This record gives sequence, structure tokens and C-alpha cells, in this order.
Amino acid sequence: MASSAQSPVQTHPKSLDLIAIGRSSVDLYGQQIGGRLEDMASFAKYLGGSPTNTAAGGARLGLRTGLVTRVGADHMGRFIREELEREGVDVTGVVSDPDRLTALVVLGIRDRENFPLIFYRENCADMALDVGDLDRDWLRHTGAVLINGTHLSQPQAFAASVAAARLVKENGGRVVFDIDYRPVLWGLAGRDRGEDRFVAHEGVTTRLREVLPLCDLIVGTEEEIHILGGVTDTLAALGAIRAQTGALIVCKQGAGGCTVFPGAIPATLAEGVVVPGFPVEVFNVLGAGDAFMAGFLRGWLRDEPLERCCAWANACGAIVVSRHGCAPAMPTWPELEWFLAQPSLPHRLRDSAELEHIHWATTRRHRYDELTVLAVDHRSQFEDLVAELGADPARIPLFKALALRAVETVAGGDDRFGLLLDGRYGFEALASSADDPYWIGRPIEVPKSRPLVFESSADVATELAEWPLHHVVKCLVFYHPDDAADMRDRQERQLLRLFDACRKTRHELLVEMIVPAGLPVDAMTVARGIRRLYALGIKPDWWKLEPVTDPEAWRNIEMAVLENDPYCRGVVLLGLSAPEEELLASFQAAAPSGIVKGFAVGRTIFYDVARGWLANRLDDEQVVAMMAGKLKTLVDAWRQARAAVTEGQKA
Repeated sequence: MASSAQSPVQTHPKSLDLIAIGRSSVDLYGQQIGGRLEDMASFAKYLGGSPTNTAAGGARLGLRTGLVTRVGADHMGRFIREELEREGVDVTGVVSDPDRLTALVVLGIRDRENFPLIFYRENCADMALDVGDLDRDWLRHTGAVLINGTHLSQPQAFAASVAAARLVKENGGRVVFDIDYRPVLWGLAGRDRGEDRFVAHEGVTTRLREVLPLCDLIVGTEEEIHILGGVTDTLAALGAIRAQTGALIVCKQGAGGCTVFPGAIPATLAEGVVVPGFPVEVFNVLGAGDAFMAGFLRGWLRDEPLERCCAWANACGAIVVSRHGCAPAMPTWPELEWFLAQPSLPHRLRDSAELEHIHWATTRRHRYDELTVLAVDHRSQFEDLVAELGADPARIPLFKALALRAVETVAGGDDRFGLLLDGRYGFEALASSADDPYWIGRPIEVPKSRPLVFESSADVATELAEWPLHHVVKCLVFYHPDDAADMRDRQERQLLRLFDACRKTRHELLVEMIVPAGLPVDAMTVARGIRRLYALGIKPDWWKLEPVTDPEAWRNIEMAVLENDPYCRGVVLLGLSAPEEELLASFQAAAPSGIVKGFAVGRTIFYDVARGWLANRLDDEQVVAMMAGKLKTLVDAWRQARAAVTEGQKA
């Protein structure tokens, strides 16, 4: 059998680089570190399952990946499907099973050696995968298929894995085998021993060896090499494997890196292709092997030299062992490139602020070339209006629900639209928006506070832990770079706390910066404020800034953002209750700046309408129509301003 290095060149194009087949689950990761699983009180929910992790990790590295699995026709199954789609994984082969629940895994981090986990896989969806679930035409058009040792433990799943491998092989593709041995899933360990990695068993060895003639690449740890080879001496196990296959064999060796055997097994491991690992602190080994596989395949499927494939694989594994979680910890290609380019890195890798920022910024779920937002997150303004008119405060939430209807009227499901809504009066509208594709932002500050004070909990991270992940944290700060030292320091400490809390709770952050009335402003003022916050280490995902008509000010702002964070999503313009004509003029000035993505305008759109409705001069339908009309006018004006810039550049 030819080794992987000698695999024939494909003679027809493939729509995918890789299709993984096998288990897919939801990982519930304990958030308390250093204790027993029994004592963990809260859990983070992540995508999970070895081949699923590799498919997601490969997509992050630029491979075109797909997945064959079953998930339950339940909330967790929909979560897996949606997460895969967000990662760019083709879900053609993901089948919803109406009779079984999605698999779950509960995991914890006890110390650097012990990672307790419990597999909830009794009659679960993914282990019921069978040959009938295979989309044969889809599989014919992949460059490779990844099969997984765990799935060979069940007869139906075994048959599906082998059938997929044969089909891909017959159509010029390659077969990758991840040994992935978990004794508990073969019934060889107690159910509370999910972390066990090796139990010798002749029956398991026999079953795993049945796929060897199909393989072009085999990847496993030393323990997994032992179970596949049938002996606990690594060289002898490698020899037994080589006797049945000419596949490229990769032996993962943890922090030591890996050793590759492209041909005959040598007399010592050191005579293989040895590529050292990266000396980083081990925080969590779970998922590192899946990241290793993704990194190796990023090179191997593109015929890179073995040493480069291994370096990428080792780097991906090193990055993941430094983080919480499996799939969410997988590096992206820009992140991997940056990592490999550094002459030195901290041993405690997650202390690298730059690496963590690249990871955060390159794993955000959506790209926004345009964002137009109706801002109705106001609280004090509505309270003042209700008091002035003698209206019932209970009507405020009803008005905010009408604002959501106005956005829906204009947007019609277009995800370039959004809403700013508060949790106090906008809770019902926020809940109603959960099934919509719109961008959602929520305020965290006490209205009009200067120095900045956060609403609700004194511990802002505790508050954000209760927010849905897709809600963007909006923080308005009245800030001038030349503020008195005490005022500036107090506000900056608050912003640092908030930025840290957002990263820890996985929420995006929008900083709305307004220069306090009466303070001097020139073309550099806002840009200086932005640079000051970046210098402190604060990197918002979004900026919300005042509309200005000075092109030089916009050039300075754009330089300040791009020089400090080229991954920033961009700037949206606020309205400050400006008349519509002034806003339209500000659009013309901002449109040439590519960093400006649109606007988040409120009172210009809703204030007069709200006054009429609260005074019972307008009914609900009139309110929706009037706000929708005002919003559409601004959207059209913004798009026309941006289109004029594009046309001018072409000319």
C-alpha cells in the first residue's frame, strides 16, 4: 500500500477538503478550576466530540470541512448545527434524529494531570449513525474523510464509517484514522472513569485493525498506538500496525511534540521524523489532540512537507492546552501564523494579550460591512417623557416592542440591521428578538453617569453572566482625553473592568464615547481619546461616536483604530437627537471612512413618535409606520452616501 506521501494527485476538483464522521456532542465544561467535578457549580456550553472539534478546527484554519453525524431533534442538536454553520462547517451530513437525544459530556479541570469527565451517551443520536445516513454524492466530492475509533465500537456506526471510507477512497480521496480510544465508550471502564486513556483489550484491537487497509494517515497518542498495535511497547505496536498498512503514522507525544513514520518502522523512535513541541503551561489537555489533527491536516491535505505539518499540529495543540474548552479554543489561521512568528512567548500562554485578542477577534461569528441600528435603549429620557406627560410608565416596554416591529418592517430579516435595547424597559422586546437575525446591543451604564457607574450589580461580570451571548454590551462614557486626572482614572478603571468582564463572559463590547459638553474639541480630540484607551489595553469590538462633519477628524479616528486594532469591527454614528438634516450631512462626511459601518440613532427617529403615542395621539400601527419610515430614510441616505464614495473611487 502506498504511503500518504505517495498518494495519487486528484484528477478532479473536490468541493470539500475534509469530511469528518463520528461523534458530536455538547460539552458542559465546569467553570471552577482545581476541584472535584462534584463541587463544580456552573458550566460553560461548547461544541464537542472529537471529529466535530476537528471539523471546526480545520475550518478555522482555512480548510473546507464537513461533518457526518446525528444529533437529536432537540435544543442541543440545534445548538450543534448552528455552531457548525457559524464555524463554516458544511452540515449536509448532519442528520436530526427524532427518537434520540443529543449526546452530552460533563467535563472538569482538576489539576494538570486529571480532567474528570462523564459521557452521557446512552442510546444517543450520534452513536445511532448508520449507512443510510450517508449522502454518497456529497462524500464523493471530498478530498479526504476522517474516521474515528470511538465510532467503531458500535456495529451500525462501524458500518457507516467503513462505507464512507471506501466511497471516498474509490473516488480518489484519502482516508484519515484518528484512533481516539476512550475505554469507557467500549464498556471497559466505570462510567465515572471517562478520563481513562488505556485499557488493553484484544477485541478492541481486532475491531480497530479492520479499517487499517483503507487508511492513508493514522494519528494517535502512544496509548492509542498501543491499543491499535495490540502491545504496550510502542515500537512493537508500530511494527504491528505497519504490517497491515502502508499509511503515514503520526505518534502524538504531548509536550514532546510528535514523531512521524512515513515508511518502515526504525529501530528507535528517534529515527522517525521527530518534530519538537512547544513548552507551554498545561491548563487543559482535553481537545488538544483534535487541534493537533486539524493543524496537521491543514498541511497534509495541501501536500506541505511533513515537518511543517507537524509544526502546525504541535502549535495548535499547544494553544489549546492553554485554554478552557475544546472547540472554542481551536486557533484560527491568523492566530497560528502569529504564534509561529514569535521569537518567544510566555510559558503561561493565555497571558499573551495579543494572542488572546487575535483569537477573540478572528472567531467572532459574523462580518459586518454595514450596520444600521435603531437605538431605543434610553431609560432616563423615557422616564422624563412619561413624567412630563403624566403617562403610565408601564407603557414604556410596550413602546419598545413597537420599535422592534418597526425594525422588522424595514429589515425583513436583513442581518445588517440592529437594535439597542435595555433590560429594564426593553426586556420583552429583547426576548422577542431572540429568534431574529438582528444585531442586539444592551446598555450597562447608569444613564448620564460621570464618572462612569454600572447599572445593577457592583460586579459587572456577574451581571453579564446573565446576558445571552449574542447581546453586545454597550457602554456610554462621557470622556475627554484631557479630563482631570482623578476623573480620567476613575473612568478608565471602570472601562478596564468592563473590558475584562466582557472577554471573560464572551460578550462583544461597544464603547460609546461622547465628549462632555463645554469641553474643547478639535480634529484630534476623539482620536486621542481612542488612542488613550487602546494604550490601556482596552480593545472594544465596536466604537459608537458622535457625528462630525470634519473629514480630518474622521481620518484621525480611522488611523487611531486601525493602527491599534486592525480587527476592530468598526464605528457606528450616534445621533445625539440631531435633526435629520444634520445627520444626513454627517453621513456624507463619514462615508469615505471605511471604518464607519453605519449608525445607531435613537431620538431622531423615536422621540416625537413616542411623545405622540404616550399622549394617545397616535395608535400602535401609526407608531410602527412612522418609525419605520424615519429609519428607512436614514438607511437609504447612508447607503447612498457610501455608494457615492465607491463610485467616486472607481472613477
